[in-house]
Amino acid sequence: MFRETAITGFIATIVVILLHFAVSKPKFDNVFGKDRGLRLLDPLRFLVFLMTLIFVEQKWNFAGALRKLILLVALFCLIVLAVTGFVPSVIYDEAIGSWWLFIHAIMAGIFAVCMAALAVLWADRNRFDKNYLPWLNTILRRQPKSTVTPERYELEIKICFWGIFVLMVPVILSAIVSMFKIFGTHGQEVLLQIHRYCTFFLTILAIIYLYFAALNEMEKTAGRS
Repeated sequence: MFRETAITGFIATIVVILLHFAVSKPKFDNVFGKDRGLRLLDPLRFLVFLMTLIFVEQKWNFAGALRKLILLVALFCLIVLAVTGFVPSVIYDEAIGSWWLFIHAIMAGIFAVCMAALAVLWADRNRFDKNYLPWLNTILRRQPKSTVTPERYELEIKICFWGIFVLMVPVILSAIVSMFKIFGTHGQEVLLQIHRYCTFFLTILAIIYLYFAALNEMEKTAGRS
C-alpha cells in the first residue's frame, strides 16, 4: 500500500509543479534575458537558478552563513534519508536493513539537530503576521501586526515551512519509540507506517518549499532588474 501511495504521490507532485510552473509563467525574460535560445530548456534553467539559491549565500554575515550551512547539511541529510528510506521500500519493495538502515540512522540524527536549529533561526521570519488573506482576517476579526505587503509566494513558503516542522514531531517520535520494548509486533508495524507516511509527506512539502522559494526569489530578481 505504501509503495503505491509513494509512487503516485511523487508523480502527482511533479505533475502539479510542472502545471503550476507553466501557468504561473515565471519572469524568465527579466532573469535570463529575452534573447535566450531554446526556451524549452527554461525548466532546466530554473533548476540551475534553484541550485544557486542553495549554494550561494545571499547575505554575507555570520548569521546568514550559519543558516545557509545548516540548510545545506539538512538538505544533504534529507536526500540521503530519502534514498535510504524510499529506495528499499518503494523500488525493491522490501524493509530497510543492513547498510541502508545504518546510514539512515546516522543521517536521521544529524537531520533532527539541523532542523531544530533551523526552527530557532527561521521561526521569527516565518510568522503569519501579515495580511495574507484579508477575508480570513475579517472573519477572525484579526488585525495583522505587520503592514508590509507580503511577497507573491510568501504564504505558500511559510505554510510548507511549518508543515515540515509539524511532521518532524511524529517522524522523530515514531523512530525513537520503536527502539524501546513498549509496543508489541502490531504496535511496531503501526509506528513503522506512521514513520513512513509522515516522512513521505515531509519530503513532498520540502520539494514544494524549495520550488516556491525559487519562484519567490525569481520574482525579487526580476523586480531588481
